[in-house]
Amino acid sequence: MEWVLPEPFVIDIRVGDESIDAYHHVNNSEYLRWVEQISWAHSEVLGLSIERYRELDRAMVVHRHELDYLAPAFVGDELQLATWIVDCDERFSLTRRFQLIRVSDAKTLLNARTRFACVALTSGRPKRLPEEYRRIYGGAVVVE
Repeated sequence: MEWVLPEPFVIDIRVGDESIDAYHHVNNSEYLRWVEQISWAHSEVLGLSIERYRELDRAMVVHRHELDYLAPAFVGDELQLATWIVDCDERFSLTRRFQLIRVSDAKTLLNARTRFACVALTSGRPKRLPEEYRRIYGGAVVVE
């Protein structure tokens, strides 16, 4: 695949009937679900699971999603979704970038970006990134 940035974290997706809407293509809400799915998968590979988030009383919550839908996907399509951490301010936020490609023709179907803010799980109030987040997420940043 031709990725927009080097060394992506990638998951494979096979489009099932449950992803299809009344227009007979993947519903836009599915793309957002996949963005969330890969974000968690990548965090877990980096060593930050939901259990670790709970232990540290911190969460990275969505502050802003930007999704550019470039072409539709259809039932049966084999897709690859990539993510990169492209910014970690080491204070309160980090930003991920995403690219979704259909395997059969290597067409990019989606480009997306999500900015996350750090909050305390117990209060929902903004909190500084724990040192562990700064080290792990900051160490995974890919320069755009």
